Amino acid sequence: MLETLRNAFKIEDIRKRIIYTFLMLIVIRIGSQLPVPGVNSQVFANWFATQGGDAFSFLDAITGGSFYQMSVFALNITPYITSSIIIQLLTIAIPKLEELQKDGEDGRKKITKITRYLTVVLALIEGTAMAIGFGRAGYLDAFDAKNVIMVVAILTAGSAVVMWIGERITEKGVGNGISIVLVINIISRIPADLNALYEQFVAGKSPAKGVLAAAIIIAIILVTVVFVVILQDAVRKIPVQYSKKIQGRKQVGGQSTFIPMKVNTAGVIPVIFAQSLMQFPVVIATILGKNEGTGVWSKILKGLSQSNWCNPSEPIYTIGMIVYILLLILFAYFYTSITFNPMEIANNMKKAGGFIPGIRPGKPTSDYLTNILNYIIFIGAIGLTIVAIIPIFFNGVFSASVSFGGTSIIIIVGVVIETLKQIESQMRVRYYKGFLND
Repeated sequence: MLETLRNAFKIEDIRKRIIYTFLMLIVIRIGSQLPVPGVNSQVFANWFATQGGDAFSFLDAITGGSFYQMSVFALNITPYITSSIIIQLLTIAIPKLEELQKDGEDGRKKITKITRYLTVVLALIEGTAMAIGFGRAGYLDAFDAKNVIMVVAILTAGSAVVMWIGERITEKGVGNGISIVLVINIISRIPADLNALYEQFVAGKSPAKGVLAAAIIIAIILVTVVFVVILQDAVRKIPVQYSKKIQGRKQVGGQSTFIPMKVNTAGVIPVIFAQSLMQFPVVIATILGKNEGTGVWSKILKGLSQSNWCNPSEPIYTIGMIVYILLLILFAYFYTSITFNPMEIANNMKKAGGFIPGIRPGKPTSDYLTNILNYIIFIGAIGLTIVAIIPIFFNGVFSASVSFGGTSIIIIVGVVIETLKQIESQMRVRYYKGFLND
C-alpha cells in the first residue's frame, strides 16, 4: 500500500489527483463543523448524549459526526446512498431503467442524473422532517416558518454539495468519490471511539490489566480487518474455454479464461440494508420520545437496538440479533439476484463461442452458475455475519459503546483496496503510454 502511494506521487498527474482528493476531503471536514444558523448545536449535542442505546450510532459514523453537531453537512451523503439503492431496486420494476442500465456509458450517465435529482428530493424531505420535528421539540432557536425554511434549505444544499464533491473526486481525483467521502466520515469518528475504549478499559486499571485489555482490543480489530481483507479478495474462478474459429486465413479463439465470482458478491450492502431496516423504527421512536416505558412496544424497540444484544443480564433481547442475521442473509441473496444474471452471462458466453468444460451451453450453463452462486452467496453472507457480529458481541458482553463496528471496517477496507487498485491501474496506463511514446 505504501509502495503504491510512493510510486503514485512520482507521476505528476496522479499526484495532482491525490492532492485534489485530499483538499476536497478537507472541505468536507470543515463543513461538518459549521453549525446551521438558527440551530443551537450544543443543545443537540446534549440531547444526543442523553439518548441511550445505539439509535444514532450508525448515522453518526457515516456522517462523520456532522449529524450530532447539526452542521451544514448534517445529512451528508445519506440521501445519495438511499437514492442509489432505490434506483438500483427500481431497475427491476421499471423496464426503462433496466434498458438505461444496459445502454452503456450514455445510459449510466442518465441514471446518474436521475439519482442526483432523487438525492435532492430525499434531502428536502429529510431536512423538512428534521426541521419540523426538532422545532416542535424546542431544539431550534425559533420555531417559525422563516427559520424552518432556512434550516431546510441549508440542510438540502449541504447534502447536494457533499454529493457534488463526491462526483468531483470521482472525475478529477482518484475515483470512488462517494465511497471515499463515506470512508473519511467513518475514520473521523474512530479516534473518539478508541479514546472511549481507552477510558473504559485501560485508564485507571493496573498495568497488567491495562496492557491485557489494550492487547485484546488491538487483537480484535486486527483479526476483523484481516478477515475482511480475505473476504473482500476471495473469488471463485469458473473456467471458460472458447472454441477455435477460422476467420479468413487466420485461426482465432481457443483460449482459456475464467469468470471471477466474488465470494462477497453483494459487498457491504446487505449489512447496510439490514441495519437500516432494524434501526429505522428505533430512530423514529427516539425522535418522537416514544422509546421509553415498559410496554410491549418498548421491549420490541429494545430488541431491535444492537446495544441490548449479547447482554448477559438481559439475554431475551439477543433475539433481535437472530433477526438481524436472517435479514443479512436474505438481503445478500436479494441484492446479488438484481446485480448478477446467470442467464445473461450464459447467453453471452454462447454467442462468443465460450463454454464451461463439462457443461453444455445455454440453460445448463445458467443452472450451473446459479447453483455455484447460491453456494457462494451463503458463504459470503456467513462471512459478513461474522464480521458484523464480532464487535456487537464484545460491545454487549463488555458494555463497550463505539460508533464503528464490523460494517465500518468492511466499508473502510473495501474502499481502500478498490481505490489502491484504481491508482495502480492509472499508473499502469501511464506507463504503457510512456512506453509507446518512447
